[in-house]
Amino acid sequence: MNENTDRLPRDCVEISGQVEFHVRAGAEFADTFPGSTFTYDQHSLEAPACSLVTVVFENRDEVRHQWMVHGLPRYLYPGGMFHIEANGGETVEGSFIVPSDRQSYLVHCDLTQHMEKGMKAQLLVAGGSGDLWSVPGVSGDFYPAEYPAGALAGWIPVILLVALLGASILLRRN
Repeated sequence: MNENTDRLPRDCVEISGQVEFHVRAGAEFADTFPGSTFTYDQHSLEAPACSLVTVVFENRDEVRHQWMVHGLPRYLYPGGMFHIEANGGETVEGSFIVPSDRQSYLVHCDLTQHMEKGMKAQLLVAGGSGDLWSVPGVSGDFYPAEYPAGALAGWIPVILLVALLGASILLRRN
């Protein structure tokens, strides 16, 4: 988890304030993003420099999910990461202090294929250093989907009707 509520980054004199994010994760939030299976309900979060960030992470699925931030100072956070993890249906909470750098940090779920299937966001500290690539609803996909969201859903009744007509013609011939 690497929680940190009191050890300041070297470039911070004091905690500048507190920010709390309530982030929900699950398949229900992926519907509007083609090619996504899971995602977060928020894809871009902002925090002031040197602030104490608390994340309340609600997992709305039946599978395990994570909320992980990369690129934090390694002398404070092992591997330069903060993460929280919630089993299906759980809500967990954790806190960490961000440095003063104007930076855009990658947030994602580190479970196999979850980030690739849509569980990706960004944390902008002090306004951030620009949008990260391929963040759902924020920036373009690295390899964009070639079909609009829900495209197949509109064709399902047509496909079923054609299949029924075809089956009925075949049955009449026999």
